[in-house]
Amino acid sequence: MEWVKSSYSGANGGDCLEWAPSYVAAHGVVPVRDSKRTDGPIFMLSPGAFAGLMTLARNTDGG
Repeated sequence: MEWVKSSYSGANGGDCLEWAPSYVAAHGVVPVRDSKRTDGPIFMLSPGAFAGLMTLARNTDGG
């Protein structure tokens, strides 16, 4: 899989999520992993669940 970092990940150690858009196009599910633990677990989400996760992330103030 070719992984893409979230736009919320920073260049100064603020890594968070990666996802694989080409996998979504081929299989209809969204693989998500922690960008700091690339050998760790991969969560497989429906596109709707992934959209909800992104909405939640955008609406969270970090506190």
